[in-house]
Amino acid sequence: MFTLPIRWAEGADTSLPLPSYETAGSAGVDLRANFAQAQRALGVVLEPMARALISTGLHLEIPQGYEAQIRPRSGLALKHGVTLMNAPGTIDSDYRGVLGVILWNAGQTAFQVAHGDRIAQMIISPVTQAKFVLSQTLSDTDRGAGGFGSTGTT
Repeated sequence: MFTLPIRWAEGADTSLPLPSYETAGSAGVDLRANFAQAQRALGVVLEPMARALISTGLHLEIPQGYEAQIRPRSGLALKHGVTLMNAPGTIDSDYRGVLGVILWNAGQTAFQVAHGDRIAQMIISPVTQAKFVLSQTLSDTDRGAGGFGSTGTT
């Protein structure tokens, strides 16, 4: 385990909990909606098929060689059809802006996002970068160029 520096964004509600692992076996930390003062009482209403960028009120300093993956919360997806538009989202180690989450209501009814709601989870993962080299040939495999559904299983 290592230390990951974070700081509150200007105007963020600093009384909300910082991200933390809820159990000893948790892979991710919950991220919370952190609205500006004027929007806290109203929150955001996501109509069916609508999406919105929801602020967490946090800036991160992710170490080089790592990324933050932003993933949906399974309970929101199951109960309300609310997920992430770009799951998983990637936050690069050199990004220092406010962490936002693109929530998408794929459900059939409007969904209210309230200030302080747990909206997504974040996982910190190592990243390996590759050096790409142009080649005239690639090695053969049993699969070859077979694409979607080519293995005969669904």
